[in-house]
Amino acid sequence: MTADPAQTRTRDRGDGAADGNTAAWRTRSDLASAGRTATGLLLVSADADSVAAAGGHAERAGAYAAALEAAGVGATDRVVVALSGDGELAGAQWAQAAAEVARAAASVGPRGRLRLHHALDSLKATTLVITPTGAMDLLARLHLEFLLDPLDLGLRHIILTGEIASRRTMPHLAAEFEAEVTEVYCSPFTAVPLGWRSSEPAPLTLFDPGSVGLASLEKDESLVPPYAAGLAEVVVSGPVAGAVAGATLRTGQVVRPAAGDAVPAPEHTVGDHVLVRGVWLSLNRIERALGKIDGVSGWELGVSRQGTLDAVALTVTFSRESLVGNPMWKSRVRQALQALTPITIDVEISPQASESAPRGVVNDARGHHLGRDRTAIAR
Repeated sequence: MTADPAQTRTRDRGDGAADGNTAAWRTRSDLASAGRTATGLLLVSADADSVAAAGGHAERAGAYAAALEAAGVGATDRVVVALSGDGELAGAQWAQAAAEVARAAASVGPRGRLRLHHALDSLKATTLVITPTGAMDLLARLHLEFLLDPLDLGLRHIILTGEIASRRTMPHLAAEFEAEVTEVYCSPFTAVPLGWRSSEPAPLTLFDPGSVGLASLEKDESLVPPYAAGLAEVVVSGPVAGAVAGATLRTGQVVRPAAGDAVPAPEHTVGDHVLVRGVWLSLNRIERALGKIDGVSGWELGVSRQGTLDAVALTVTFSRESLVGNPMWKSRVRQALQALTPITIDVEISPQASESAPRGVVNDARGHHLGRDRTAIAR
């Protein structure tokens, strides 16, 4: 994968100088230790592996209000925010902004679908802010378990955020609920809205084009429009997006830009974090945790989306046959994972012992995660 010089702008020439900007490039892994020195209001991911300053209150509030207005939410609407994962950080801010834009708003957090249905009905909600898989799971349960008509909820707007949606999620929800469906792209570090789209083929409409850009996967270089065909990583800058002054943050989210100036919605992820149920799961932390357990020689993380929700399983290979059927060793692996993330990870043990099993393999049946080494991914 070779970057086209006409499509890139080098941040650092390698001789200590720069092209007018000494911006540092960072990834999510670089934010792991930020909590020790960051000041002010901090936004901490669900696994405490990413810490970012919240940025200005007025700017954040304005971004949420702009996202609601872009989705068509108005003075007669009643908004319920039901976000899980890292998006739960922003539940109160979505609700606060909605209280200014709409008639009423509440953040109910993640909850079972029956209780979510009860909350929507009790509050007479017309707008639901939720993850794509959460919305699809609610729809499936309305049909298959509750035997209820989705139209009876009276939703007029559905706002999706926090995950990579499966294909045809937006038109499917729009048809079933007879509602306007909007996908809002939020910073993966602060959950602040950065752009939106109203249909699946549409690119993102950015609220502040200067805070969102595309970068080469191979080098720390920003791409400039018109973008060439191929893969590119979304990068963000500015305090609201989660970056410190002068820094460019790689989001780990990958797009396929078409010719032109538009930034598409993310379709893939790359790097040492995998997005599962709205939570960024650190592969490095899994590796370190398993490295402390005697006898673990290899592991593979499998992610799938069977039906509506993401499922994740870790298959561990032991180096000795005596450990394969040992329930205590399996329990040690399970407990190590529980200490890392709020996501439930099933633990499976390979039936064959091996001293040279592959380590750190990701098998993403959803087709989302492209690999840990961004430089090895072909455009």
